[in-house]
Amino acid sequence: MRVALVHDWLVTMGGAERVLEEMAALFPDAPIYTGIVDRAQLSPFLQQRTIISSFVQSFPRATRWYNRYLPLLMYAMEQFDLSDYDVVISSSSAVAKGVVTRAQTVHVSYIHSPMRYAWDLYHEYRSREATGLTKHLMGPVFHYMRLWDRISSDRVDVMVANSSLVRRRIQKHYRRDAEVIFPPVAVDRFKVCTTPGSYYLVWSRLVAYKRFDLAIQAANALKIPLVVAGDGPERVRLERMAGPTVRFVGRVQDDEIDRLIDGAKALLFPGEEDFGIVPVEMQAAGRPVIAFSQGGALDTVIPHETGCFFDEQRVESLVEAIQAAERVDWDPRVIRQNAERFRGEIFRERFRGVVLAAFQSLG
Repeated sequence: MRVALVHDWLVTMGGAERVLEEMAALFPDAPIYTGIVDRAQLSPFLQQRTIISSFVQSFPRATRWYNRYLPLLMYAMEQFDLSDYDVVISSSSAVAKGVVTRAQTVHVSYIHSPMRYAWDLYHEYRSREATGLTKHLMGPVFHYMRLWDRISSDRVDVMVANSSLVRRRIQKHYRRDAEVIFPPVAVDRFKVCTTPGSYYLVWSRLVAYKRFDLAIQAANALKIPLVVAGDGPERVRLERMAGPTVRFVGRVQDDEIDRLIDGAKALLFPGEEDFGIVPVEMQAAGRPVIAFSQGGALDTVIPHETGCFFDEQRVESLVEAIQAAERVDWDPRVIRQNAERFRGEIFRERFRGVVLAAFQSLG
């Protein structure tokens, strides 16, 4: 069985790239096709693989401006010649699923999400983040992108979603069903913390949709210690609203985040994510999660056992959830047990099963 892997772009090591690592481990001889690659940003494991990039790689500042080249990347994916492969596996949150394959080739696509900025978050991006000429061009350009995204979804034989939320998006935008297989999480990297923590923690890239502003305002209102780990375009604005109990530590390495988790009471997770690996990592350390009751958190957090939910993205709602969590006697071992559901071995076993079943029935 000759297999090829396809990924949107490889310019950083995020959650989608960790999923790609697991796919590459499952199929050690499979080359990786991608729109743009920056090898220096990849893990040593991926750096050793055969990676084939598109013609967009030669464009100015491609590794930084890849989002600006999105319409061209759609076209570029269609230019890859994958006719030598029996199975093509795409890891897609944008364009990878749009590759063109032969009728005899089985195409399995792991969907991290349909393009959020073209579908669910289109109006939010256009009103909040787009300015000037970009804002005027978004209408016709994204209209074309939505048409391409919908049509290209028909090229996939079997779709897999990374969460229940993404499965609903696939049903809504593509009119397809998908099996849910949760992304792999390195739970063994974390040790269970049994001693009580002394502060709350938020930890991720500081961007608007994460809604860390709610966490900071709740900490201000309750006068509780909050540590903000991460960096990003929202940092200046968030620092301006932070009270004396809020501390920013910037971008942190693995050993430092382990220390921060050890000292934390709980994770505050006020945004809506497609899946959200950070809450699972926090639970792997035996710490509870206080999360907005939408998105991937509904798959990963068990209310009253491993965390609490709040129903509205308002400061008052988050404050009530924090106060409720303070009254719970959390069991770190029960919380860790929940995180075990997301081990890499489970992902590999289930995803391998989907690919082999697709090949046997369609190939």
